[in-house]
Amino acid sequence: MADGTSKRPHETVADRTPAMRRPNAARMSGSSVHAWLASEIGLRIVRGDYPPGTILPNEAKWSETFEVSRSAVREAIKMLMAKSLLASRPKVGSWVEPKDRWNLLDRDVLGWYAASPDREAFLRTVQEFRHIIEPEAAAFAAERHSEAQMSEISQSCREMGQAISLQERTLADTRFHLAILRASGNDLLVPLGVLIESALDHLFTFVTQEVQDQRAQSLHEAIETNIRLRRPQAARNAVHRLLANTDDVIARSRRQTPAPTGG
Repeated sequence: MADGTSKRPHETVADRTPAMRRPNAARMSGSSVHAWLASEIGLRIVRGDYPPGTILPNEAKWSETFEVSRSAVREAIKMLMAKSLLASRPKVGSWVEPKDRWNLLDRDVLGWYAASPDREAFLRTVQEFRHIIEPEAAAFAAERHSEAQMSEISQSCREMGQAISLQERTLADTRFHLAILRASGNDLLVPLGVLIESALDHLFTFVTQEVQDQRAQSLHEAIETNIRLRRPQAARNAVHRLLANTDDVIARSRRQTPAPTGG
């Protein structure tokens, strides 16, 4: 784990960058090209292909490898610098920053993190975050929700029970948890909810395959009921039970190979 101290770039990867051609090159607009390139490089950084301190190839090498313009490379590098994955210095080039500097609350970075091979570590990280945030958010929501906010929570809960596909259930599940954050009345929780949406999607898609629908639904309904009846402690406890159930599912996944995730 990086300690946050500025590290001297130590390695160039120009000669071992995997060849990759961009799809549908002729049809991609300029903005699409640099966004695609930023995603390709960002994913490689997050999954560890380019460790912290690694000096990345220069514009010419990236341009040749990915068959894109140098301007697209420059824009992609700027995007990754804005997310604190990269730093740059004249005559040195761009290098990968220590992990503790990465903006892990950026939607793109979270998506790359979720797609990295170490899925178990990602799930643990998301769960720890949820244990810190969601029980208290539910308690606040029980005290503060408006009629419209409660309607959103209840509707999402019903849609989970009525879902006929994993994708529908995952989307409803995500809406349910984000609606609770909004109903908490704490403005700082709202942007956190939006930023972690992609992380929650990956967690739910993985977990929902193993959880019995009836069990999962009853746990969510208990949360909805206690928020609606304005029972803060009961709502808090209901979220703890749901998260404990999810923890158990993740623990079981360590002992078996998970099935491919749904869309």
